[in-house]
Amino acid sequence: MLFGSIEAGGTKFVCAIGNEKGIILEKEVFETLDPESTMNNVITFFKNKNILALGVGSFGPLQLNKRKDKYGYITTTPKKLWQNYNLLGKLRESFNIPIGLDTDVNIAALGEYIYGAAKGLNSCFYMTVGTGIGAGIVSEGKIIHGLLHPEVGHIMVPMEKTDNFIGICPFHKNCLEGFASGPAIEKRWNMKGTKIPKDHKCWDLESYYLAFAVSQAVLMYSPEKIILGGGVMKQEHLFPKIRKKVIEILGNYIKVEEITHNIDSYIVYPVLGENAGICGGLALAIKEYKKWRKKNVPFKI
Repeated sequence: MLFGSIEAGGTKFVCAIGNEKGIILEKEVFETLDPESTMNNVITFFKNKNILALGVGSFGPLQLNKRKDKYGYITTTPKKLWQNYNLLGKLRESFNIPIGLDTDVNIAALGEYIYGAAKGLNSCFYMTVGTGIGAGIVSEGKIIHGLLHPEVGHIMVPMEKTDNFIGICPFHKNCLEGFASGPAIEKRWNMKGTKIPKDHKCWDLESYYLAFAVSQAVLMYSPEKIILGGGVMKQEHLFPKIRKKVIEILGNYIKVEEITHNIDSYIVYPVLGENAGICGGLALAIKEYKKWRKKNVPFKI
């Protein structure tokens, strides 16, 4: 059986074909241009591939409430050409198959839950740290939604006492994304993170802010695994700093083995690496296909 997956990012769209085991069989990457050009490339890729269902993880914000008129739309994105774009509607016009839609970071969380670092567990918290910061939460096999979807990148974090950086978020300045995203690192130090030495103060500050976010995730969601991905987290030396700071912040309050003795295997990099989103898209497609099969009726849009 073949399934389709789309990781729709602000910079690039990744399209893939995979099987029911989550194995990627074919993949292609397209630059994110205007909606018409980009979606034409996507539709051409999947045409005549005989996929049974499609799973899509997209940049947002997205309207994921099925009771709303604009369910399936990209809404107030900074990418002006994509504002109020009916992404799900466009795909449904082109493919008469079950289609699942969620945020890019939510499907990455699902990918790691089904196939990766959280396989076999009941829950996980996946945070990506790169151009922006976002997080997906899976609890008892279900992706958490609410009024919209979690916006962890915009939680407030206490400013480190020696830090005098204003923050780059146009909405909040001093939120997590404003302090700790890739562009925030570059703005603060006038160089990209990939150019900054491992012993630079940059990484102490970065781990300080990310550890506060992780600690809040532990306290609020109690996930069985914390997974930190994205471009910034390729700096592997950040992990020991974050783990140490998390223990300090939690102050011996959460007394479980995963925190007190096994934190190295509790706060981890994605097992699936850059394929977490694509594999999550396949998992979402499979879920949608199984729901349709359970109804045992001809598929209709």
